[in-house]
Amino acid sequence: MIIAVAFLAFASLGLPDGVLGVSWPSVRRAFDVPVSGLGAILAAAMAGYLASSFGSGALVARFGVGSVLLWSSALTAASAAGFALAPAWPWVIAAGVVTGLGAGGIDAGLNAYAAINFSPRVMSWLHASYGVGAAMGPLVMTAALTSHLGWRWGYGLIAAALVAVTLCFAFTAALWQRPVADPRERSASAVIGSSVGTLPTLRRPVVLAGAALFFVYTGLEATAGQWTYSLFTESRGMSAAMAGTWASVFWGSLTAGRVLAGALAPRVTARALLRASMLGAPLGALGIWLLPAPVGSLVSLALIGLSLSPVYPLLTSETPGRLGGNGVSHAIGIQVAAAYLGTAALPGAAGFMAGWLGLEVLGPFMLIAALGLLALYEWTLLLARVEGRQAEKARRAVRLVRNA
Repeated sequence: MIIAVAFLAFASLGLPDGVLGVSWPSVRRAFDVPVSGLGAILAAAMAGYLASSFGSGALVARFGVGSVLLWSSALTAASAAGFALAPAWPWVIAAGVVTGLGAGGIDAGLNAYAAINFSPRVMSWLHASYGVGAAMGPLVMTAALTSHLGWRWGYGLIAAALVAVTLCFAFTAALWQRPVADPRERSASAVIGSSVGTLPTLRRPVVLAGAALFFVYTGLEATAGQWTYSLFTESRGMSAAMAGTWASVFWGSLTAGRVLAGALAPRVTARALLRASMLGAPLGALGIWLLPAPVGSLVSLALIGLSLSPVYPLLTSETPGRLGGNGVSHAIGIQVAAAYLGTAALPGAAGFMAGWLGLEVLGPFMLIAALGLLALYEWTLLLARVEGRQAEKARRAVRLVRNA
């Protein structure tokens, strides 16, 4: 039951994510605001997201994961309804803040619960279901716009779907406090909502390295997804139709790769899959840089998408093992917040460099990010081993004192 609701919840998390890009021209005209007004909505959503994801560990410890997921889902439904009913532009900005608050709570809470209770296979498939939701949201809004219902009806339909998900959380709230029934689907023995606080967790080098790892990963993924269309059309002369198709293939390869990673998970360790993925991503980035012909560029882009696909779910699934089960929910909230920052910071830096040096700088930029991702992963594993040895020494010292 919980696994089914978790799949539905991950899909619902993706549902609103791609909607704004489709609805924005209509929203902008409705409220007579400039194109740059989109940045105000995104900034409002980021503020809400960072606040709720960073504080999710403390909320889960106090209220329980079921309550956090229930109220976060209610906030996402309220935000979609807020967009649909907004009478003036300030209400749209307020709805953006509520969107971020709800999404951050769900993202961090679900990932923390899944990392502790589900296997890497299930974790990979959960993140694949997010991709399904992210693909459905724009389709719902496009259908509302092309049928002349308008963007408000589009948001209304999405709000109705999110209300249904909220009801599922309400009916299953108590079940989220229990471990899953099948111990084979558990990835660690840690307990959500441990007594370790946010600040002590944040002081651990392995947690900071993990946050940096998520920052670079999501930044690389967003850079590949957002900038390669411009690279292919404006610098390499591809048609808009071909470049647009392959931009979609990139996102599709992320979803397909997560399904494949889930199928491989029982046979291959998460660490082996992660290392293979992080070796494949630099090869794809190198191809983007050195193979400007259409076939080489497009195959390289697909390789990046396929290589990156299992990284986020498997890194999250490995978090309890890296931390030894201490402060897991806090650490995952920190990682989710860092990941959200990465989606803005690295594509922004890539855009700045492209404006200065030209779009062809994107290839070497992504290669450096991909190599940095691999180096950060190995550094995180090293810190985890060092911290594990220190913890074992501390336990031995305590035993010696007790036995003295």
